[in-house]
Amino acid sequence: MIFGAGLSIYGCSWLSPQVQPGEVLFQDDFAISTSGWDRYRDGLYQADYDQGSYRIEVFTPDTMVWSLPNLSYTDVILRVQTWRAAGPEDNLFGLLCRYQDADNFTFFALSSDGYVGIGQYIEGQRTLLSDESLLPVDGIRPGDNINLIEARCVSDELTLSVNGQLAAQVRSESALEGDIGLLAGTYEEPGVEIRFDNFSMLQP
Repeated sequence: MIFGAGLSIYGCSWLSPQVQPGEVLFQDDFAISTSGWDRYRDGLYQADYDQGSYRIEVFTPDTMVWSLPNLSYTDVILRVQTWRAAGPEDNLFGLLCRYQDADNFTFFALSSDGYVGIGQYIEGQRTLLSDESLLPVDGIRPGDNINLIEARCVSDELTLSVNGQLAAQVRSESALEGDIGLLAGTYEEPGVEIRFDNFSMLQP
């Protein structure tokens, strides 16, 4: 729409529809490779769309990497389906929220062999908030089975659920705004490939 010359335009909040709890803010089934997620490859990892899902492969040991859609939100609920397509079950995969840069973000991590944790990077220092190490849980489907992950970043409350079961919950006074993302990682054994599908971001 082209407005005529001399027309003054002012923001009117009452014209903007209020977002309701549970409303989808962003979603992606990764069928289209131009939906905004990072596409990258180097000697450490590869992240790209692949046949209707999103793939992250990590080629080196003791490495955590992530991919972002370049958005910025405050309180969000994130959901995604994910599975190990190849590589060791001693791995990492999950979600990010409030990503400001590579040194400042919140992460929700799982492993295929049944562990979870919630943590943060603040000024480059990693802190695991849920415990001193990842905690064992019964709800993770092992191997290459699909897991549904839900991460809630709502005010100072951070919650991780797996396949409908609460897995970890903490409070943190971290930054309250930033990007969201997908993560994958390795420990001693490299070569993990994690797939993601049916990602959604909802209003709490």
